[in-house]
Amino acid sequence: MFEYAPQGVCSRKINFDIVDGKLHNVHFTGGCPGNLIAISKLVEGKDAREIAELLAGNQCGARGTSCADQLSKAIKSFL
Repeated sequence: MFEYAPQGVCSRKINFDIVDGKLHNVHFTGGCPGNLIAISKLVEGKDAREIAELLAGNQCGARGTSCADQLSKAIKSFL
């Protein structure tokens, strides 16, 4: 299980597994539960590199980042 401390967003922690290049068990601590649970369901079993590219640069308001963008950064840091 990988653990990542996101920056500039409401969520405080992102946990996930990468097995054979696929994302599993993505879990955000804190943040907007409905949206983050949906993201976790949508990325389950998907290619980690593809998800990292897809979510990179996604912004939440004027923050310059988002929980999705932070997940992208987390995946890239562990690949």
